[in-house]
Amino acid sequence: MASRALLQRASGRGALHRIHRVTVASTVYLSKNFSTRNINSGVLYNTSSNTFNTGNINTANINITKANNIENSRNSSTSAKRTKELSEMSEEEVSGLKVKEDRLMRDLHETCEWGKGERWGSAPTETGMSRLSLSDADKKARDWFAQTTESLGCVVTTDFMGNQFAIRPGTKDGPPTVAGSHLDTQPTGGRYDGILGVTAGIEMLRTLHDNDITTSFPVGVVNWTNEEGARFPISMVSSGVWAGCIPLSHAHDLKEVGTGTATMKSELQRIGYLGEVDCNHETVPLAAHFELHIEQGPILEAEERKIGIVQGVQAYKWFTVKVRGADCHTGTTSFSHRADAMLAAAKMIVYSHRAAAKRGALASTGILQLKPGSTNTVPGSVDFSLDIRSPDDHIVEEVEKDCRVAFAALAAGDNIDGLNDHFTPSSKSCEVSWILDTHSPATKFHPDCISCVESAASSLFGNDTEALTKPMTSGAGHDSVYTSKRVPTTMIFVPSRDGVSHNPVEYTRPEDCAMGAQVLMQAVLRYDIRRAEGKV
Repeated sequence: MASRALLQRASGRGALHRIHRVTVASTVYLSKNFSTRNINSGVLYNTSSNTFNTGNINTANINITKANNIENSRNSSTSAKRTKELSEMSEEEVSGLKVKEDRLMRDLHETCEWGKGERWGSAPTETGMSRLSLSDADKKARDWFAQTTESLGCVVTTDFMGNQFAIRPGTKDGPPTVAGSHLDTQPTGGRYDGILGVTAGIEMLRTLHDNDITTSFPVGVVNWTNEEGARFPISMVSSGVWAGCIPLSHAHDLKEVGTGTATMKSELQRIGYLGEVDCNHETVPLAAHFELHIEQGPILEAEERKIGIVQGVQAYKWFTVKVRGADCHTGTTSFSHRADAMLAAAKMIVYSHRAAAKRGALASTGILQLKPGSTNTVPGSVDFSLDIRSPDDHIVEEVEKDCRVAFAALAAGDNIDGLNDHFTPSSKSCEVSWILDTHSPATKFHPDCISCVESAASSLFGNDTEALTKPMTSGAGHDSVYTSKRVPTTMIFVPSRDGVSHNPVEYTRPEDCAMGAQVLMQAVLRYDIRRAEGKV
């Protein structure tokens, strides 16, 4: 496959005409764990069209033994080569290490065969994802992660929260520098959120393996459990346990959203990923954590930039708001005699939007549960989620305080901000209570890690680095929020088409994925070099 042009800036947007390229291999990579499912079904990924080719593949002479023989032969021949130590390589040699776009995208789309969601296009890869944490599909992705990284010389450790740490040894002992993200998705999510970060980390390992590079200290990849918080309702819960911010028992006892009775612990046991190692930063220490992620917003695409160098993450709080009124018959109970929990909750949700908007913050409700759930019964019980976000911790606190006062007044039937205009007054009131589910203060990432990302981007873009990169603050929470509390951490963003995420049509171009993976690998390697030199 020919090298692919990654970017050409329009003359009207800065007059940049230089085309940047990342070397892309033309061969199909056969690992020791090449999938029999893919061979038998005739499925190969075609990066030029962003599709899988299905059918019309002659498999008569293909078998796992031959694939393994090819790999073993290659390993035998490369083992005769002199292993290169990263610390002895020149800047030009380090910068010359390139990820392979076709292999990266093959890995990404292969893992997305497990848990495919809503279809949005006609091509085989044009589906969303519905791979909830600790589901059967998640188990298959985890198995693939373990088998693949072990084939690349890693030791894989699984802790009490199911976090997977795949570590490749270096010439010296010490905590590893890792690339981390997650493989679980939203119920109606896309193919790139989290998944890109993990598969890019594995592509880093493949590149080091191909080039016989030995780092000074161990490096690796982490798959964090239940980052999304979609099935078990605390996001980034497992990195939070690892960082010592969330009690293990609380995380294990989390019940799945909805009417199910499964807990995190019971599902970890069911799929065989309740590890035997304590989940904490002392038992499984890290030296630094780098996370590649899609932006999930429109800024990079709108400004025609390729890499976001993330400086930190905005603050947020998650609450469960409980509104209690009284069930009653919709046909026999007048408005003036109702304690309508749903109506009160609706006014509260509208008010939260107003309270956030006037302060430049965000407030959102994504979960709404009402009982008894009958068409002809006024609900007496409503629970709804409230997500408040701002780059400023103080603003989050202001929005919360404002909403607490207003919600209590709205529950009592008071006319707050005109929300009871034109409504029939009721002689009965509701009650409201709050539960704090998650609190994540504003996070600042480590300057040493940020510097490594800047250097990595410069190695790719040269004189155009300033035009093609952007310092950013993440609007979404990520596992890096918790890792930053214990070890140097930063993130790398790549563009999201139309700024869309948590949606089946979520999409990032293959060349942008490859550029992000290239910067990720180079940042990790630069951190290892500086660490060996005693500079970090």
